[in-house]
Amino acid sequence: MKPVSIRNLHSQVVQELGRQIVGGTLKPGELLPREETLAERMAISRTALRESLKVLTSKGLIETRQKTGTRVREKQYWNQLDADVLAWRCETMPTDDFVEKLSEMREIIEPAAAAAAAKRRDRKQLARIKSAYGAMDAAQDLKAWTQADLEFHQSVLEATNNELMVSLFSVVETALATYFSLSASKVVDFKYSLPRHFAVLEAIRLQRPVAAREAMLGIVVDSRANIGRIKR
Repeated sequence: MKPVSIRNLHSQVVQELGRQIVGGTLKPGELLPREETLAERMAISRTALRESLKVLTSKGLIETRQKTGTRVREKQYWNQLDADVLAWRCETMPTDDFVEKLSEMREIIEPAAAAAAAKRRDRKQLARIKSAYGAMDAAQDLKAWTQADLEFHQSVLEATNNELMVSLFSVVETALATYFSLSASKVVDFKYSLPRHFAVLEAIRLQRPVAAREAMLGIVVDSRANIGRIKR
């Protein structure tokens, strides 16, 4: 068996403590064990532990103060768009509050992105959106559908030719994958939204920004309502 590298140990500690904090095992305001105790418990050197804690500090999850030690910060200080923080939230199954906030973000961003894509897309970008739609149509299971759905929305954002929107998608990709899967998993036919996606594709193909905006808003609102029905 290969020995575990220092880098891997460091990553494991970040992942374990991050999951405990985001998942609620370690609560805001709670003090972490003393450094020597925590290092011994996690079978890691104190130097490696300090490096792990620096990573969690950079994500806004913890803070260290002289005399009082290291404690978990309140949620409003967490870097909520950090890829790891999002992944940890999704692993523990999104709460109603988290899903609602993600839905709100989608309603603000994605219709505008669809409208921008309709104005600026080139032929190659349109072909990618078509390809993603084709993969959605051909999907035989929920996993394939979710991956194709994610590709469709990513392709629309890339067709905006706005690097800020593209960067935002890469940050929330994990959360959106969970959202799409949750929305589609509780309906009789997980392809129920395929016609709405086709409407977005057609509006972008015909370069009709208003129609693209409305069609994408329809997808987001429908998905939000579907998840709402699941929870009631």
